[in-house]
Amino acid sequence: MTSLLKELPSMSTILAAYASLSAMAMLIRTILNEMIPKPMQKLINSKFSHLISNYFSSNFTFIIEERWQAVYNETFRAVEVYLPTRIGPTTDKLLIGSNDTNNPTSLPKRKIPSDCKIIDEFEGMTLEWTLHVRESEKYYIPDKKTFHLTCKKRVRELVEQRYFPHIAKTAQTILSKREKLNIYTYNQDRSRWESAVFRHPARFETLAMEPELKQFIKDDLDSFAGRKDFFESVGRAWKRGYLLFGPPGTGKSSLVAAIANYLNYNVYDLQFQSVRNDADLRRILTSTTNRSILLIEDIDCSTKIAKDRDKVKDDQDKEDKDGRPDRPSSIDPGVTLSGLLNFIDGLWSSCGNERIIIFTTNHKEKLDPALLRPGRMDVHIHMGYCTPTGFRKLATTYLGIKDDKLFDAIDDLIKIVDVTPAEVAQQLMIKSDDPKAALHGLIEYLNMKKDKPEEDRTIQEEEEKAKDEDDKNDGKQRMKLEESETGSIYLS
Repeated sequence: MTSLLKELPSMSTILAAYASLSAMAMLIRTILNEMIPKPMQKLINSKFSHLISNYFSSNFTFIIEERWQAVYNETFRAVEVYLPTRIGPTTDKLLIGSNDTNNPTSLPKRKIPSDCKIIDEFEGMTLEWTLHVRESEKYYIPDKKTFHLTCKKRVRELVEQRYFPHIAKTAQTILSKREKLNIYTYNQDRSRWESAVFRHPARFETLAMEPELKQFIKDDLDSFAGRKDFFESVGRAWKRGYLLFGPPGTGKSSLVAAIANYLNYNVYDLQFQSVRNDADLRRILTSTTNRSILLIEDIDCSTKIAKDRDKVKDDQDKEDKDGRPDRPSSIDPGVTLSGLLNFIDGLWSSCGNERIIIFTTNHKEKLDPALLRPGRMDVHIHMGYCTPTGFRKLATTYLGIKDDKLFDAIDDLIKIVDVTPAEVAQQLMIKSDDPKAALHGLIEYLNMKKDKPEEDRTIQEEEEKAKDEDDKNDGKQRMKLEESETGSIYLS
């Protein structure tokens, strides 16, 4: 033992060797830092660290991105719904907030903030979740979000086969029992849908609509919602298109709200002004969820989509002939008719299930026929002026009465006066605490509208008469001018 100790190097020798090695390592490091570019150094370090961690670590990490190829990742959505229900004492931070403007005192909703760790237990496995957010350098590109799930390598297959299906089923159950609906609008600057709580009071029971039409719509919705297997068997996307057309104030928006409440579907309200081009439209629409309503209001106001292609061709021919456009050109091409059709009835229409697409317009005749055919707008619903049946429903809703001796007089006026349900409702609301006064006020309003067209016709006739007189005077002046010019030419 003594001889062995004598053969060991002294402490000073060990320290000298250590100093020499350290100096050599620092020299090599300095040379490498000078010779190898920074990006290459980072790549080498990351690869080396990854190799060491994989070799020595017993953990495995699943990464779930927000988008999966060209569409929204349904697994990401399921995790987003599931994780707030697994928040426990080990959670170190939490994001809370409320978008329910109708009930400011309601409990805030829970959301998972960036870098928050959530521990979940499933069938004896301990699973750790973390949300990572990488901010985008460009404002029009959304931030990249990913969920990381860390587990032991030995349970990796069990997590894939048992845990992820459990998350999907739980999320589906939560969504099917949701008590609040959301309405979404697209934020172009942030390139994402933003939501608010949707609490519209409209129900089919309160709509001022003919009972036969109400029942037809409800039956059609029930048939659509319960025919998943049928749509698959005939090879069609599980969607339904509705066109609501008619004058303003006839209840198109209220019918959309009633459909949403009846089916318990969220609403995505899309304004084409917020869409840059067809590619942007595809990305936006594939970000909507299943069991939802895509609402495109006043589609006739979007000339590139609504206008008949023959009219577009005529405008282009006129533009080429004149050498200048009728209106200022836009740098951004915007959404085209073909881009919209490709999503609602082309190959992209299969990217999603159980969706209602609703278009509204005040002028159906302005729409391209390609939009109107079945498969795109399957059901056309005319939202017309108020009828006696509609008035009685409004009287029951706003005044709480089902009959009155003034009803017959109002029915007779409504049959000959074009008045919208919104106008009738407004008149009844003015004096809803006094039903008699409200009915008399409505009669006065209807009589005023009945007399107004006669006044308008009289004014129009007087204007046309004055215009004819002006035309005659202009004609006489032109004749005198022509005679004067002719005489001048002749004399010269």
